[in-house]
Amino acid sequence: MASVPVEVVLGIYLGVLTGIIPALVSWALGFVFKYVTGVTVPAFGVVVLAVAIAGVNGGLMALNDPTFTRSSNQIRLSVALIVVLMLSLYAHNAGDKMGVEFPRKLSLRKLTDRTLSTDVVELVGGRGQVDVRVSGDVSDMEGYPSVPADLRREIREWAATFPADVPVVELEGRVADRLRTEFDLADVVVTLDERARATVSAAPPLGGLSKRVPPGKRGVSVRALLPTGTARGDEVTVATSDRTYRGDVLSLRSDRAHDGADATDGGTEPAPDPAVDPSLPVADGGDGRVTVAVDAGQASSLLGSSVDRLTVQSRGTRREYELLSILRQAGTRIRKTTVREGAPIAGTTIGDAALRDAFGVTVLAVRHEGRWQFAPRGSQALAAGDDLFVVGSSDAVTAFREAVA
Repeated sequence: MASVPVEVVLGIYLGVLTGIIPALVSWALGFVFKYVTGVTVPAFGVVVLAVAIAGVNGGLMALNDPTFTRSSNQIRLSVALIVVLMLSLYAHNAGDKMGVEFPRKLSLRKLTDRTLSTDVVELVGGRGQVDVRVSGDVSDMEGYPSVPADLRREIREWAATFPADVPVVELEGRVADRLRTEFDLADVVVTLDERARATVSAAPPLGGLSKRVPPGKRGVSVRALLPTGTARGDEVTVATSDRTYRGDVLSLRSDRAHDGADATDGGTEPAPDPAVDPSLPVADGGDGRVTVAVDAGQASSLLGSSVDRLTVQSRGTRREYELLSILRQAGTRIRKTTVREGAPIAGTTIGDAALRDAFGVTVLAVRHEGRWQFAPRGSQALAAGDDLFVVGSSDAVTAFREAVA
C-alpha cells in the first residue's frame, strides 16, 4: 500500500476519470428538468445516480460493504468517490442554473398543448382556418366594474375567423387582442375548447365607465372638430369666442363614421342617452358631435355658443386597473377579509401572527377600531371584526380567508 498522500492523489485522479460520465448525466438531468418543467431534481437523487453510474456496487450502501471498507485501496476509493460526488453535484447545479437562464422555447405546457378538433378546421386556399364564437355568458373580471348589458350582448354575438395552424394558446391570445381592439376593453381573458368555442371574461372600457351625468352637471351636445383618439370619459376643454368650459366626454359621434349624421348645427337639442346612443368609443378624427358634462350653471351659455376649439386633457394612466391587471396575470389576488371571533390572529399583531410565513399573504390595509391603516407595520393590532385587504396567490388568499374569516 502506498503512502497516504500518494493514495489521495491517485484517488483524485481516479475520481476525475470516473466522474466525467456521472457529471455529464447530472448536468443534463438538472438542465432538462429545470428547463422543461421548472422543477429542481433533489440533490440526494443526483448523488445516488452518480454513485450508481460510477460503478460502485450497491450505490451508497457500498460504503458499508466489507470489500470496500477492508480494501487495501480504501483511501484511494474513498477519495475517488468524494470527487465523483463533488463533480456530479457541481454539474447538476450548473445545469439547473442554465435551465433557468436559457431562453425558453419549450415547456411542459407546449409538450401537452391542446389542439383543435379537425371537425372545426376548414381548408381555404390550402390553409386551415377556424371560426371562433363566444360560448356562454361573458363573465366580469375581478377588480373591474361589471360589463354593461349591451356590451355583454355584443360580445356574446361576436364571431371571427382565425388561422388554425397556430397553437391554441397563441390563438387564445389573438382572440383576446381582437376583442380588446374591437370593443375597446380594458382587459380580457379568453379560453378556447377543442371546438373553438371561447369562454370570455372581460372588463369594460376605462373611458366609458361613467354612464350617467354626475350630480351638479348637465350634458350638453355641441359640434366641434374632434381630435383623433378622443374617448368617452376624457376630460376636455371647450373654447368658445368669449369663454372656456371644462367637462367630461359622455358620448361622441364622428361625421366620417356616421355618413353625415348630426349634420345640423346649433347644439340646442337634448343630450342623447349614453346607454342607448350608438356613438363611438373612440373618435377617428374630423368634424362631429360631442356630449360634454359641464357645470349646470354653464350649460345654458354653452348651448347658444359656437365651439372654436376642443382640447383633450391628459388623463394619464389608470394605475389602479393597470396594477390589478399585472397582479392577475401573475396569479396574484387581492381580497377583503373580516376577522371572525375566535380567529387565530384575533388579539395578536401582524408581526406576531407572521401572516407572510404562516399563510403566504401580505396585508395591504387594516381597518381597526373604525380607522383604516394603509401599509400597516408589524406592530399593528388585529382584533375580531377588523377588515383586512390582503394580497397573495389565489390558493394562499383562499386558505387565509378560510382560517380567519
